[in-house]
Amino acid sequence: MRALPRLIALLSLVLLTSTSASATEETRITWLGHAAFKVEAPNGGVMLIDPWLKNPKNPEGERLLSDPGRVDWILLTHAHPDHVGNTVALAKKTGARLVAPFELGQQLVAQGYPEDQVGMDGLMNIGGEIELLDGEVKVLMTPAVHSSGLSTSGEDGPSHFYGSNPVGYRLAIQGGPAVYHAGDTDVFGDMELIRKLSPVDVMLAPIGGHFTMDPERAAYAVNRLIQPDVVIPMHYGTYPVLKGRPEALQKRLDEGVEMRALSINGTAAF
Repeated sequence: MRALPRLIALLSLVLLTSTSASATEETRITWLGHAAFKVEAPNGGVMLIDPWLKNPKNPEGERLLSDPGRVDWILLTHAHPDHVGNTVALAKKTGARLVAPFELGQQLVAQGYPEDQVGMDGLMNIGGEIELLDGEVKVLMTPAVHSSGLSTSGEDGPSHFYGSNPVGYRLAIQGGPAVYHAGDTDVFGDMELIRKLSPVDVMLAPIGGHFTMDPERAAYAVNRLIQPDVVIPMHYGTYPVLKGRPEALQKRLDEGVEMRALSINGTAAF
């Protein structure tokens, strides 16, 4: 009988150790080039944001598309081809569900995204918040200052049509950081409200200029408005017109803000 309490104590220790180990698992953020990211939550769930895997700067794009591995959710910030990217092909291959502005989700179904993988669990609008991966991740849809046009395949008529509002996302990861993918955007004053209502640990910030904010304006967004601990630059260098570079952002950052300039397919762990 005296062995029973020892057995119970041992099982409790194993459970405590297992729970503790699980709680220390990392959140991993991998830059796939341009504005495309893979976010792996501590419990193993995988989210892709703006998955243009075959962008010109990713030499692994073809391989990643043919063998993407686990993908639970695809998040889209807006309808431009360099952000929708390979979404439909990935959805068919992985069974991933979709997070997107409502109208964009409906339009993608018309373009081949499997209809049974699109629903009100992922379609929303600015200010909406949903839970992914059994509640491990809470996703807030935020404003972005940009445009949004979905490519058409027809030869007649316009090359693009309305693709819903451009947006960003704040991902609050249980046991991990709050990650803000700003989407394609200029700096705007209401970024301060994002910080005040939903603080950010890691900001994925476009810096290329021309179509988005450049390093100087991105630094203002980081230093004065969002105030993250870490910034990861994106949306630069894909084409010559995107001239902003991480070095220019780095020299404008306030002391205490860490910049992690990832290489293509490089990963930052938190």
